[in-house]
Order: sequence, then structure tokens, then C-alpha cells
Amino acid sequence: MLPDLNFGLGTLPTVLSVSWIVLEYIAKIIAIGVVPENRRPSSSSAWLLLILFVPIVGIPLFLMLGSPYINQRRARIQAEANELMHEGADDLPDVPPSLVAPREFVSVAQLGRALTALPMVTGDSHGVISDYEASIARMAELVGGAREYVHVEIYIMAWDQTTDVFFAALERASARGVQVKVLFDHLGSRKYPGFHRLGKRLSAVGIDWHLMLPFIPWRGKARRIDLRNHRKLIVVDGKRAMMGSQNMIDSTYLQKKNERIGRHWHDIMVELSGPIVAGLEAVFATDWYTECGESLGIRPYEGDEVEPTVGGATSAMQLIPSGPGFTTEPNLKVFTSMMYLAQERLAIVSPYFVPDESLLAAVGTAARRGVAVELYVSEQADQYMVDRAQSSYYRSLLEAGVRIFLFPKPAVLHTKCFIVDDIYAVMGSSNMDMRSFGLNYEISLLATGGDLVDDIIDVVADYKDTSRELTLEEWEKRPWSRRYMESAMRLTSALQ
Repeated sequence: MLPDLNFGLGTLPTVLSVSWIVLEYIAKIIAIGVVPENRRPSSSSAWLLLILFVPIVGIPLFLMLGSPYINQRRARIQAEANELMHEGADDLPDVPPSLVAPREFVSVAQLGRALTALPMVTGDSHGVISDYEASIARMAELVGGAREYVHVEIYIMAWDQTTDVFFAALERASARGVQVKVLFDHLGSRKYPGFHRLGKRLSAVGIDWHLMLPFIPWRGKARRIDLRNHRKLIVVDGKRAMMGSQNMIDSTYLQKKNERIGRHWHDIMVELSGPIVAGLEAVFATDWYTECGESLGIRPYEGDEVEPTVGGATSAMQLIPSGPGFTTEPNLKVFTSMMYLAQERLAIVSPYFVPDESLLAAVGTAARRGVAVELYVSEQADQYMVDRAQSSYYRSLLEAGVRIFLFPKPAVLHTKCFIVDDIYAVMGSSNMDMRSFGLNYEISLLATGGDLVDDIIDVVADYKDTSRELTLEEWEKRPWSRRYMESAMRLTSALQ
């Protein structure tokens, strides 16, 4: 009599099913203990929901994107690079000796130094430029005057008709013996026309360049694919520098849809000289060392001590670099501390306002204690998910008394800055979102005194004249389908 072969075959699916269930529960139990480590509660909750309810998607996604740490090699190199921040700065006081400011503000500057090693120093502002093509032209002019070296670090770079004037200036500088070094983000720049030829064009004219955060697994360059180096800065001969929010690409971002509907990006850049330039040079040096291992010398914090005064060129300035290389989220901590200083006015400009709990509390609390709080955002963000996640906060902000101003579509208000009591200002590359606080390498400039703050006040005033105010009554009339997508995108925005 033949044996019953159905017994073995019949139990195989059962064994596989039971094994899968056991493995799934083991993974879920491990996730409960692993996911919340070194992560804010909102992010932990979002990841756990995804892992517990959709493990087949959540577990692989967390392994690829969820680690709060960069890979071990890059972490080691970044730690070494961060030591460059101390070069020439350790002997300086926390703030310029001539600075006259409230103790509360000085404590914020001390916080910034404790988090980044960079002190507050003096610096001269040579104007904030809000005209997109004019800022590119000015950067080209600075490169045209270079005698020794030019350091360029910009998130997105594309050699197009608008930016040709800048790249042509770099080419001429290289031809006359100036050392030109360029950094641009790999995945940030990759999707734009001309990317695959850009490196070859730069090499052909003698420019030394590297990709920031390259993701090329077949060459041994693998990492978390959601990390970006979002900084925008240029340093010429250690004497002049520019920084801000603008990428080196046409204001349409070379997208046919943007050209068709007339969408352009609006940004600001500031030109600087004085001791603050050494800080920018230190930031570039850390990123250059991280990407290629070459250590660059940093010029000392030169310059006579000049008292920062309102209405003059000289300001007290402090750079706040941030990103995965720092474990303390320097931009978030400095931003929230500054907002709690506000007594009369707080004006925030951000293309992507997706705050974490601490920033949302700082903004809402300021409004409820009588501070005139204004938030300037694009009427329609260029990214659907961000647009919906951002607008999910509008109701609570409006109810707290925050005035929201919408910069008319199809324009993208890409400027990142805020003003406190018309005395202090912050500008740079950092958005007010969880990506900029945890995943992007950013650089921000905190300033008081001088005319830099007044220039930023004028920029915000122009945005106010152009924008329309959103009311709570209008916002409550939006359809339920939009409300649903806002909630869904708000949840996904916390997946870090």
C-alpha cells in the first residue's frame, strides 16, 4: 500500500504560514524597542504604525531609510571633518566683545557654539539680493575677481543658459591659475538636464569637483538614499562669500511644466566679508574633506573688531551648520530658542513649513502670548506631498492667532528666513521642516546689528505686498478630500 504523500505536501503551506507569522511578530517586537531610539515621538509613531500594520512595506523601508545614523565610514569621516570647525575659532569669545545685546540672546549664541563649535563674530553685509539672475551675475563677478581660489558648494547645479555666466567665470578663473573647487549633491542634481555631462565639462576646464553624498553602490558608495547636502555657499579667496537659499539652476528648474505655467523660484542670497567668511570656509572644508579626504587650510578669523551697529554694514553673525553629521539638530534648537525670545513680532518665510512638536509649540505659544506672528508660504508648493503636509498645520496656526500669507501661485517662494522683533534675523538654506532638521546638511546665518536685518525686513515686506492673507473662515471651507490627504501626508512627513 502506497504512503499518503498528501501529508507532507499539505503541511508545507501551513509551515510557511506559521513561520511567516512568527517572523513577523518577532520583527514587530524588535521594532518596538529599536525604532524609538534617538528619534522624536512623532517619527517613532509613524514608523511603528507602518511596520505594525504593513510590515511587508514598513520593515524594508525602515531598513533603507529609517536608520538615524549615517553609515559607519561616513560617520567616522564626518567626526574628523567636524574638528575643522574648531580651527582658528577655539581662542575666540562666544560673541564679539563689542556686542551689546540682552543676556537671553547671548545665551542663544552660546548654544549655537556649543552645538557647532562656531562662535558669533563680526561680518559685513554687502546686500541681500532677491533678484534671481542678478544674484547669479554677482557670484560670477566675485569669481571674476578671484586671485587664489574659489570654493563653491551648492545643492543643485546645472549648466544652462541662465547659469552659463557663472560657469564661464569659473572656467576663466581656472584658466588664469585660480584653484576652483566645486561640490554639488548627487541625487539632488541628478534629475536635471545636463547632469551626466556636468562633471565632464567641469573637468575639461580644469575644475576640481566632487559629488556630495554620492549613491553609487556598484562603486562601493552606498548610504541612506534620503540624505541630502542642501547647503548653498561660495567663498572667494577667503575674503568674500555668498550664501542663502538659491541653487545654481534656471529659476524654472528646467522643467517644461514650469515653463508652460510660468512657475519660477524666488530666493535670496547675501554677500559677506569680514571674519564670518572664515566660518563659511570651515563649513566648505568639512564637506570637502568628507567627500574626498583632502584637508584644506582655513584662513584665520581676520578683521578688526568693529562694533555692530544698526544701519551700518557690520553685524554680529553666527553660522549654524546642521545635518546628520551633528547629532543635536543645531538648527532646530537655535530656531526654537530664537522664537521664544520674540516679544513683539515674529515673521517666518519658508517654502516647506512642516514643523516638529517643539517648533510648532514655539510658534503657537508666541502667537498666544501676544506676539504678532506672520507665516509666509507658497500658495501652492511645488511638491504635492509637502503641500498637503504643510497645509495640515494651517488650522491650528490660524486658531492660535498666526497670520498666514500665501505667495501667489504658480511662483515658488523658496526663501528661508525669519525675523524676531525686527532686531534679529536668520537666513540660509534650512527649511522649517523635519527633513531640514534631521536629514539635510544645512547652513543658516544668525545676525543682529548692522543693515543685514533691515535688508531681510525689506524682503519680507515685499513678500507681504505680493501675498494674500488666508483666513480661518476661508480655510474651513476646503473639501473633505483635501483634509483627508492633508492628514495622510502629515503622517508620511514624520517618517525619518
